[in-house]
Amino acid sequence: MVEKTPILDFVTYLLLIMGIAIVGFPIIYAIMASTLPLEEVSKVPMPVKFGDQFLVNMSSAWERGDLGTQLFNSLVMATGITVGKISVSLLGAFSIVYFDYRFRKIAFVSVFCTLMLPVEVRILPTYEMAANVFGPLQPLWDFLYLDSILSWIVQNDIEVDLNWNLLDSYTGLILPLVASATCTFLFRQFFLTIPEELCEAAKIDGASPMMFFRKVLLPLSKTNIAALVVIEFVYGWNQYLWPLLITTDPKMKTAVIGLQNLIPQADDIPEWNVALAAALIVMLPPILVVLSMQRWFVKGLVDIDK
Repeated sequence: MVEKTPILDFVTYLLLIMGIAIVGFPIIYAIMASTLPLEEVSKVPMPVKFGDQFLVNMSSAWERGDLGTQLFNSLVMATGITVGKISVSLLGAFSIVYFDYRFRKIAFVSVFCTLMLPVEVRILPTYEMAANVFGPLQPLWDFLYLDSILSWIVQNDIEVDLNWNLLDSYTGLILPLVASATCTFLFRQFFLTIPEELCEAAKIDGASPMMFFRKVLLPLSKTNIAALVVIEFVYGWNQYLWPLLITTDPKMKTAVIGLQNLIPQADDIPEWNVALAAALIVMLPPILVVLSMQRWFVKGLVDIDK
């Protein structure tokens, strides 16, 4: 029996409409500003109306912000982080659940504890590692006198400096952000719900562990993977602090960093129409990813395929 509650339904829809209006107003305001000329957007308060300069402002934002290069860098970074996080987390959860080795639970707890150490907390050691990947090995290299040993072997003076930095590179943008305790935890919890009979049947059929992973676990995990693709892509796209530190070359700047350069400063002309037009361009890729994968995203959060 379905109870009819017209008053409650009206209040519910009214609250939903108010919530949508509150959340969506900044975006609508930005769209309005991106369509206005400079003399209109400079007024205080800015007129709440649509103008006819949308394409002009978009073109100006694209050229002045070099958004083509920056959007490509952001796309590479977000895609690399997404693929890396999901790949590493899948293999890590597979190892923790299906392999019986000593200190397995300690390994999982250690991974899970990294949730308390986001990039902002470990930013200094992470940057030092990226600036010189082999830096921690240099004292050991010097202690073992490996330069002298190499010089004696080749009969020539050799001085090896273990210096390999990841600054201003896609590897530096992606690699330090690949590890994900959240994804590992979610995949572990999902793998624990899969019946053990599937694993035993695969062993009887002679399937290797990786074949079982590839033929059984991956197809069952597709909805979870789809949901995490959306989450991790948006996470990678919105990164600000790490790209700001790791990149000095303008050609390696990401779109979020480039957007800051278009924001008017104290002594600049208040071209908020251009800045907000650029903000709309930068927002577009993650919005398209969320909209295109919305069905899989919801299904991955609420359903479990078995």
